[in-house]
Amino acid sequence: MLVLASASPRRRELLAQAGYEFSTAVAGIDESVREGENPIAYVTRLAREKAVAVHAVQPADSIVLGADTTVVSPTGEMLGKPENDQDAARMLRLLAGATHTVITGVALLQGSHAETAAEVTYVTMRTLSDAEIASYIQTGEPRDKAGAYAIQGYAARWIPRIHGCYFNVVGLPLALVTAMLEGIQAKRTR
Repeated sequence: MLVLASASPRRRELLAQAGYEFSTAVAGIDESVREGENPIAYVTRLAREKAVAVHAVQPADSIVLGADTTVVSPTGEMLGKPENDQDAARMLRLLAGATHTVITGVALLQGSHAETAAEVTYVTMRTLSDAEIASYIQTGEPRDKAGAYAIQGYAARWIPRIHGCYFNVVGLPLALVTAMLEGIQAKRTR
């Protein structure tokens, strides 16, 4: 049985879209960045911690999937979910007119076997006016999104190109998850 250790509706939608049967459980962990922690180390650590926390309360044969996504601005700042509308506007100004990075850490845990990986996608966003940013914030869409935008929503009109996995930007790199699941299942049958 696959268990998604996430409250993200986008991750649930993506797994369902890909044909996976799964249940969900939420892990309450501290998501603070540690001093000196780089973005890949950060998201893979959180993905692993989420998987471990949920695995502890699941049947032993469950496969637990943890994931965490961050947006890294062109200046290197990790952007999580905005604290308020002003923070969302600040983030969008950082991303507008440049290419930024979206990184998702993925962890799979079954029994004593664990796998962790990260997917990196480069996203180019066109220049935005203050009026466009204000109008977008009024939609409410940026409020619960890392980097304050949803590529699958209204903000899609601002993204002329990506290099890498589109689904990573939405919140879960499906091809990576599938490869990891196939790997963990192959090890079970040996």
